[in-house]
Amino acid sequence: MSLWFEIILAPLLSMIVVQSIKLAIDGIKGNFTLGDFMTAYGGMPSSHSAVVVSLCASVAYTSGVNSAAFAIAVVFSVIVISDAISLRKVVDNNSKSVQKLINRLPESDRTGFLPNPRKIEHTFPQVLVGGLIGFIIAFLINLF
Repeated sequence: MSLWFEIILAPLLSMIVVQSIKLAIDGIKGNFTLGDFMTAYGGMPSSHSAVVVSLCASVAYTSGVNSAAFAIAVVFSVIVISDAISLRKVVDNNSKSVQKLINRLPESDRTGFLPNPRKIEHTFPQVLVGGLIGFIIAFLINLF
């Protein structure tokens, strides 16, 4: 298997697996929406964390932890994971505030606004589980 394929395979597989788990969890809760398969934000587990952790692990397995590629992957992962937790929380709170303002408008003036998305922030356990799944997938791909 070529080096680039090994590095790309784990993040892509992680995204598909985690989004499938998220879809199954939503189905159990009665919120099944097939259209959200690859675009759903928030929820358990975090696909962003799974993707970046599997990328880090894949780079570590193929290039080593002392490589520049691994350092770049770690910095990228820290940015993505911190945004998933903190930045999205701010966006989620602002979205709720805007929705409250829209709800105060007369019914006739509420047209033209995009619907308020579901919760998009991640909790620490969601990020942790996503990262763990991503690491396991990268480990298994490297094993074979």
